[in-house]
Amino acid sequence: MTENFSKFPEREKNVESSMEFGQLIKDARRSQGLTQTQLAAATEVGLRFIVELEHGKPSCELNKALKVAGRLGIAVVFRMPEHG
Repeated sequence: MTENFSKFPEREKNVESSMEFGQLIKDARRSQGLTQTQLAAATEVGLRFIVELEHGKPSCELNKALKVAGRLGIAVVFRMPEHG
């Protein structure tokens, strides 16, 4: 399944912890009317992974977390500090 569930207008949010990232995932999932089980199936990850991700588990696999975020329409951007 390659459907993107995004219904969010574009906006930026700085996330500084796994807890904040998990809450962002949870809010996006809920606003799109998805259960944790539906999101797990849509992203081909386990339900336990979704539960742990939403609870801010700091050791969740980055690849899976990015896959879940992408499916919810959340673009994760990494910025390097400018030196000069």
